[in-house]
Amino acid sequence: MIRLRVVPAILAALLLVATGLSGAQARTVRQEFDPALVEALDKAVTDTMAKERIPGVIVGVWIPGRGTYEKSFGVADKSSGTPMKTDLHMRIGSVTKTFTVTGLLQLVDQGRVGLDDPVGKYVDGVPGGNRITLRQLADMRSGLFNYTEDDKWEKSLEADPQQTFTPQQLLTYAFAHPPNFPPGSEWEYSNTNTVLLGLVIEKVTGQQLEDYLRQRVYAPLELGRTSFPTDDAMPEPFAHGYTAYTKSGAATATPSGGTVDATHWNPSWAWAAGAMISDLDDLHTWLPALADGRLLNPATQKERLRFGPTSIPQVQYGLGIMRVGGWIGHNGELPGYETLALQLPSQRATLVILVNSDTDYRGQSLSTMLGRAVTEIVTPRNVFDLPAAPQSEKSSPPPSRMPSPTS
Repeated sequence: MIRLRVVPAILAALLLVATGLSGAQARTVRQEFDPALVEALDKAVTDTMAKERIPGVIVGVWIPGRGTYEKSFGVADKSSGTPMKTDLHMRIGSVTKTFTVTGLLQLVDQGRVGLDDPVGKYVDGVPGGNRITLRQLADMRSGLFNYTEDDKWEKSLEADPQQTFTPQQLLTYAFAHPPNFPPGSEWEYSNTNTVLLGLVIEKVTGQQLEDYLRQRVYAPLELGRTSFPTDDAMPEPFAHGYTAYTKSGAATATPSGGTVDATHWNPSWAWAAGAMISDLDDLHTWLPALADGRLLNPATQKERLRFGPTSIPQVQYGLGIMRVGGWIGHNGELPGYETLALQLPSQRATLVILVNSDTDYRGQSLSTMLGRAVTEIVTPRNVFDLPAAPQSEKSSPPPSRMPSPTS
């Protein structure tokens, strides 16, 4: 564990330079940390990239009173060798859940829904929908089967990654299975929960989910580079995303390191649980707002941050938000991309990591490995870490799940 004294604002704010570091191309946009800490961060990122054959990474660390670190490493397009840049769009997977649940909680503030309302009040056909509450959907305690673990769903996606799934189709896959436990009795991460919350928002507001989030969440914070796609298009400029997930199995590195370009795989199958697109600057704006609840009433934010235990050691979960090592926020993963978006309230620190690969290393997500490497340096008393999943269980491409031994 590296411990360095930080001297704020040692370096000039804008250093638009490019340097070669440990075989990976790095582009510095702004850095204000102590040079020794910057050097340690550069080495930690590039060493992790080399070990795991990561094409490109964007890292942002902002700690008021201490410094700023914004850098991109590697390439955004392996075929052309185009370098990664900090202003590129990426798919953010399950970080989407933080936006969807915020949208729901705004409806709570407006008195249009109640956290303890049964989901059956708004969506028909949910098994046990008269007993499963919106709160239990948001904090992953509904017991509903996760549709991304359904074999038929997986085979359908494998056959055509460009196809469009409707939310109702996704629920059909989930509801073909009995609930895994009575609502409220256990915790289990399930994308089905957040898809249902998206449908609740649409039912109550009469708006498409993407329109509602744009008006109520993106616009107040001026998140002009964040979007909820309705097809496979990526807004310019963007980083290509690479995956080893194929029809033959899991997104785990092959001996030759072979991958495919999944940039334009249609994310409709993740919908409210993981389809969104964003970039470094917008996530830097979003995370403090998520942590301090500026879009919500204080009482509602307090409910959101009522973290409970999960089935994953050292991990707690609130309403569409996790807490690990003191950091709160979410991770994200779907074919080609991984994201880590976190805030450390005790230091008002923000961490964003964007990776254009989801090819896990020995069952460990790339974003977790990078997050651990970075936080060991900048916040050694608050290290972000999640356990690796057994490789035998990583057979399908999650729409960005919170990694766990059972996800």
